[in-house]
Amino acid sequence: MRPVPWWAVLSATLAPVFLIGGWTVAAGLQPTGYSPARDTISALAGLGATDRWVMTIGLAALGTCHLVTAWGLRPAAGPGRLLLAAGGVATVLVAAFPVPSTGTSKVHAVAAGIGFVTLGLWPALAWRRGRPVPWALRPLVSIVAAAVLLGLLGWFVVQLSSDGPWIGSTERLVAGAQALWPLMVVLAARRSLAADRGGP
Repeated sequence: MRPVPWWAVLSATLAPVFLIGGWTVAAGLQPTGYSPARDTISALAGLGATDRWVMTIGLAALGTCHLVTAWGLRPAAGPGRLLLAAGGVATVLVAAFPVPSTGTSKVHAVAAGIGFVTLGLWPALAWRRGRPVPWALRPLVSIVAAAVLLGLLGWFVVQLSSDGPWIGSTERLVAGAQALWPLMVVLAARRSLAADRGGP
């Protein structure tokens, strides 16, 4: 099995830090009235947000981390890595095309949609057969992971389309899960390789 380089471990580790740290700090900077449960992550980087640069950097860094992780996640199958990279590019575009102070942005919405779908689907195309295969890249685990990520995305879409009270919460849940899964795969691959070599 091809090893995962240290820089891919670093990028996979930093991805959820940039995302969760970004939305936590940015939400704390907003005036009274912003609700993490109700309002979206994109609103924190929107043109009407206070200190919008915080979440803009967080999103751009998150997307870059996904790109780097996809490049270094050598044990995963190529189609899955390609989707992870596409999700990274889409996330960078989400940061580059913020939502306006009022109304919506079609470019932002399309980029966000592509990002959510690709980051939810990539595990289903990243699995490998044979041994040794990290547990996180086994076919059943990969398909279940994709199903869970896409299921969380579906919950968010339902909230968004019905203007539900948990738009922000469900978006944070799916985005957080999508940021954490590449880290789980990277760590599983590193541990599997160490075990195969007789390491700890």
